Amino acid sequence: MSQAPSQLSSTRVLVVDDDPIVLASVCELLESFGGECLSADSIASCEEAIAAHDVDVVLLDASLPDGSGVDHVRHIREIAPHACVIIMTGHATLHAAVKAMRSGASDFLTKPVVDRELLQSIDRALTQRRLEGKAPAPRADNTAALDRVLGSDARMLRIREMVESVAPTKATVLMTGESGVGKSMIARAIHEHSPRSDEPFIELACGSIPETLLESELFGHVKGAFTGAHTDKMGRFLAANNGTIFLDEINSASPAMQLKLLRVLQEKKFEPVGSSETIEVDVRVVLATNQPLDTLVEAGQFRQDLYYRINVVGIEIPPLRDRRQDIATMARAFLERQCEELGKQIIGFDEDALDAICRYNYPGNVRELENVVARAAVLTSRQRLSMEDLPETLQASAPAAPQVSSAAPTHDQPLATAWAQQSLEMSLAQTEAAILRAALDANGWNRTQTADALRINRATLYKKMKQLGINEPVERKAG
Repeated sequence: MSQAPSQLSSTRVLVVDDDPIVLASVCELLESFGGECLSADSIASCEEAIAAHDVDVVLLDASLPDGSGVDHVRHIREIAPHACVIIMTGHATLHAAVKAMRSGASDFLTKPVVDRELLQSIDRALTQRRLEGKAPAPRADNTAALDRVLGSDARMLRIREMVESVAPTKATVLMTGESGVGKSMIARAIHEHSPRSDEPFIELACGSIPETLLESELFGHVKGAFTGAHTDKMGRFLAANNGTIFLDEINSASPAMQLKLLRVLQEKKFEPVGSSETIEVDVRVVLATNQPLDTLVEAGQFRQDLYYRINVVGIEIPPLRDRRQDIATMARAFLERQCEELGKQIIGFDEDALDAICRYNYPGNVRELENVVARAAVLTSRQRLSMEDLPETLQASAPAAPQVSSAAPTHDQPLATAWAQQSLEMSLAQTEAAILRAALDANGWNRTQTADALRINRATLYKKMKQLGINEPVERKAG
């Protein structure tokens, strides 16, 4: 059984084909996943159905008794501007695919259509329709999500200003920053604030695609171009025509791929794999890297001419640990959104939980913070998120401040030794080790009692003891 697209339920699909077997089989497939299916066998009956019903997707045969489906894509988009049009054909050619996409089709499928490919195509088309701004609510969500990523840090406010300034232009944008800092969200914001906002926004993480397949993903291929190329395939650049393409992890592109990218950026032209036909596109390009490209250029791992070509407007996004004043605000915003999605009433964070959230370094940046809050919101049964709801990595970041003695420290009995020239990290580790040893001594090295006194769980105590090399004194074991 093919996996259903997440959006197919309650979606109204108009299937247009003069083959009754195709109509019956496609409608049966879509209805089995909760979709509402209408059928037509000609261009005329297709237009009648669109006039009588508000359809979400039109699956249109390329060859119909009263005309070419490809030739009628533009007209169908005019009379049903909110509908996605997907072309189906038994005689696929690259020329027809290009024509269909330029007319406004969302995808181009070759018969016999595989169930999984059809379902995925519908899901992509519906997602693209939302991203194009045809539905107002998701656009507001995108703006709110951008607010959560940016925060109030001065550098992030400057990035907002840059987004607003560069979005209306055609300038190529290069973003730098660690994984998870929000590069994808900012690329989306550039698109949404541009004159291309009603056109496609296509995203591709270059590092997630094997090098041998990346060229095909970007530029498409023709049938027989390589082993496994059973049909023509449209690439991401053509899918993004008149819109925006976001290429993440551009630093992972091979030298050969860098050269091809340089050409399409300069000339807006390319040839699909295995084809001699040149395709011209109008695409706004936004790129991102999680490694400094200037360093890669110096090392000979990234083309200098491509670097200068893409580094027109540079946006550097700082890691979350360098703007800690935003963490609490962002965590509350993420929690509010989770409560809406889960239908829960969680009024906030306990003080020690919020303190631990703000102290953590977040190697995964904004994405990790959002996941931490989402996990805690799903698992908790409390009205406030507490330390117990947080992952152990965050619990370990909380300050340990046990009261092992009622007497205040004196100059003769310092908690830790005098500071020597060393890193802050090492100094903090020594202080933490001294606190743990004092707490263990005060509780007779009973781990459970010590963990309770420190307000951490026992697993965290054991983990910290191991990290800091704290072992029970030999004389105690002997006793």
